Amino acid sequence: MSAGVGLVGFSTEPRRQQTGLKLHIITTGGTIDKIYFDAKSDYQVGEPVIGALLVRLGVGFQFTMESAMRKDSLDMDGADRSSIRGLAERCEADYILITHGTDGMVATAKSLAGIPGKRIVLTGALQPAAFSGSDAVFNIGCAIGALQRVPPGVYVAMNGRIFDANRVVKNVAANRFEDLELPNGK
Repeated sequence: MSAGVGLVGFSTEPRRQQTGLKLHIITTGGTIDKIYFDAKSDYQVGEPVIGALLVRLGVGFQFTMESAMRKDSLDMDGADRSSIRGLAERCEADYILITHGTDGMVATAKSLAGIPGKRIVLTGALQPAAFSGSDAVFNIGCAIGALQRVPPGVYVAMNGRIFDANRVVKNVAANRFEDLELPNGK
């Protein structure tokens, strides 16, 4: 792990039955980490939840984690995406999971294109991880499974599916991710 990058409040010491997967997680905030103070209007982006979730679930692989920012993706700009890209490029791991807000996820995924040798999967949640009916754990599991099977490139893991970063769109009305309809069916 590079200097200045620390783990957030938990241990990722190797366990006895480790796989060869060495995962690096970059957190950016978004709904997955939101904490609401009232009925979905007053919120803040809290501490990243993914590390504690993975430890609690007893995953069988090593991971490191760093927080790039704690923002709602609607508030992200080109400089934020450039910063995320820089972290991914400098990361020693070839497997990178990025937790991200769903509204800006596709734009960030596209900004990560062309990083050689890396498998990068972005995921998030349509409801905060703190909510009992959240899709956060499901999406994280799907993303980690995808990382172990996809070729190098950039992907989005949402709604039980893995999408190529260039062929996905968030359908805001239906509140889900879908294949991007390209002209001429390509």
